[in-house]
Parts: sequence; structure tokens; C-alpha cells
Amino acid sequence: MSSFYDFEFEDEIFDGLESMNFTRPTPIQEKCIPLLLAGHDVIGCAQTGTGKTAAYTLPLLNNLLVDDHDDKRINAIIMAPTRELAQQIDQQIEGFGYFVPFSSVAVYGGNDSAAYTTQKNGLLRGADIVIATPGRLISHTNVYNIDFSGVKYFILDEADRMLDMGFYDDIMSIVRLLPEKRQTVMFSATMPPKIRSLAQNIMHKPKYVEIAVNRPPESIRQCAFVCYENQKTPLISAMMREQNLSKVLLFAGSKLKVREICRALKGAQLRCDAMHSDRTQQERDSVMHEFRNGRIDILVATDIVSRGIDIDDIPLVINYDVPRDNEDYVHRIGRTARAESKGMAITLVSPDDIWRMKKIEKFLGYEVAKEQLPNFLGDAPQYDETTAKDGAKPKSAAKRTNFRRRKTKNK
Repeated sequence: MSSFYDFEFEDEIFDGLESMNFTRPTPIQEKCIPLLLAGHDVIGCAQTGTGKTAAYTLPLLNNLLVDDHDDKRINAIIMAPTRELAQQIDQQIEGFGYFVPFSSVAVYGGNDSAAYTTQKNGLLRGADIVIATPGRLISHTNVYNIDFSGVKYFILDEADRMLDMGFYDDIMSIVRLLPEKRQTVMFSATMPPKIRSLAQNIMHKPKYVEIAVNRPPESIRQCAFVCYENQKTPLISAMMREQNLSKVLLFAGSKLKVREICRALKGAQLRCDAMHSDRTQQERDSVMHEFRNGRIDILVATDIVSRGIDIDDIPLVINYDVPRDNEDYVHRIGRTARAESKGMAITLVSPDDIWRMKKIEKFLGYEVAKEQLPNFLGDAPQYDETTAKDGAKPKSAAKRTNFRRRKTKNK
């Protein structure tokens, strides 16, 4: 399919697509949109950056235009794991739906009293489309008598991440408030057994669509530096200055690590800021605004922004440490090379992380190219099977040995 005009959309949807400069559907859009327009329940599985949001928002808006529904009730609920993704979905609906007479409200935590009132009013007065994080929507239902009897469309975006974050019970609590007769749609980057189990509980004969879920796109150039921990910050500083880089997304494995890295990079006179779940919504909005506008060169973040953040012009992603999960590696580096552009992903591999990098390479089916450290940083660790095996278990072995010694001493 070469054009969105091959779909049976209403004129108002085509007007929205033109205003957003959308011309050709991605593979996930091409396969899912006809099924959703036909009213099927759908499970869509595709990696980050493949256009999942438009794959369900466009048919949702079109179905609202052509189907009978009560314009004084909530007609659609879209669930998302994070406030950032909820905001992005709301923005896309505003763009695609500019020429349609539907209202939407984004319901998420961490905002001020005025925003909370807006959310409450949208829920009680029946916004056509509610985009919500599970926890905040449950909070509203615990306080107010919200009418969900008009909901005809229920969509779960990043369903695997919601389950990873412990939202299963919240999702099921919301499902129990909805009419049994509805269209249910689930999008996920991975399809573990718990997702299939959830689908069996809440969906009716779903159609299954999978698009290249396990491999990063070829437009991302991947490489790695094998280095010691104390070489990482000087290496990043040298790369930033030599290549005059901007809009770099750097991932770390914990909030504490993010704060430490950010302090170190600021100490190296680099323009950076931190993004993690301890920051207020106002702080996070401000940081994202500064990053998008190029006033922050490096955004240091936890995996909270590895999925669902719509920033198309990130030239470089850096993994400060090797991700714990293979899929997280794919999602992290998937923040670059979006919208048919090219990008680069660099992973910094310390001796203790070599075994994890080996595991990721086995998952990918190829070895990620290793770059040589600049001479001023000194020697680098060896990247071989012996080091990888040693790096996988020495800490736990040391802990067991020390435990035995303490136990013997106590006796």
C-alpha cells in the first residue's frame, strides 16, 4: 500500500493526515488499520518507532465519525503506561482529529490542581476520548461516579510495559467497568506469555499482527566501546566536543545512576539534564521542552523515556551501561533513526557488563562493532569469552564466600 488514500477513511481524516504531512503508511499501519476499520479486536506487536500510535488513532477517529455513539458519554479509553506517552497520544489525536468534532482529555498524575480539575470535568462530562495512565484513572473512579457505559473502544498501548510496571490489577478493574460489547485493541513491543494471557481475558477473537519485533532497524549504526567505569565520562565529553553533537539521549539503569552521571557531565561543562520518575511533571515538561529546542545537548534518562516519546531528530543514543534485558536494548536504541532518518547507537561496556553485551549480541544474531578508545584514555579491557564469563559471576561468588566466612566466624 503506497498511500493513506488507499484506506476507506472519511474526508475529515484525510484532511488531518494532510495537515500532519502523513503520506505513506508504515507496515504496522498498513496491516492494522483495515482490521480496526472493520471492527475486529486486534493485537499489534511491533517495536518502538514503527507508527503504532497512528495505527490505532486513525481508525478510532474514523469509526467515531461513522458509528452511532452518545456524544455526552465517554466513547473511547486509551491506556498508556506513562504520562509522557499519554501526552504524546493526546497530541497526535489533536493533530489527526483537527477536522473532526471530538473532544479528548489526558488523565495522568503529577500535575497541579487546575489540571486535575480539567481531568475530572472531562471524565464526568463525557469527553469522547480519554487517554489515561491506569493508576490515575483508578484514582478518579475511586472518588467520582464516572459513567463508562458508552465506551465502545478500549485500547492498551505499550501493554507489555504496563504489565512490567504492575498495572495488571488496575487494568482489570477498569475492564470490569466497561461494556462487554466493545472493540478492544492491544499494542505491545513484545509478546510474552502474560500479554497473551491478558488478551484471552479481555479480547474477543483478536486478529494478531506482528512486525519485526526483535531486531533494530538497519538505519541505526550500532557500535560499542569496551572501557572501565572511570573512562566513560571522559569518553562522552570527548565525543560531544569533537563531533559538536546535540540532542543526544543517554540511558542509565537507575535513577541514582542518572543523577550521578548528570552531575559528572555538568562538571565536564556539558549542557545536560536528567529525566526520571522522581521529577515533578512540571520539571519533566520543562526538560523535554528544552531538549526538543536544542538548549540541552544531552538528556540523561532512565527507561521511562525509552518507549513512547515522540522525538524524531535524535542523532545519537548512548547506553551508559548495558541494558539488563535484550528487548530494552532494542527499545533504547530505537529512539534514534526515526521517521526514515539514520542514527547511531553507542553502548559503553564495562568488564562486569561484557556478559550482558554478549547475551544481547546472541539475541541480535550478530556482533556489535567495537570501537577503539582514544589514546588519552589509556588501555581498555579485553572483550573475549573469558572476560565475559568472569564478569558474569564474580560478585555473587564473592558474596557467597564472604557469607561463609562470616558464618564460620560467628560459630
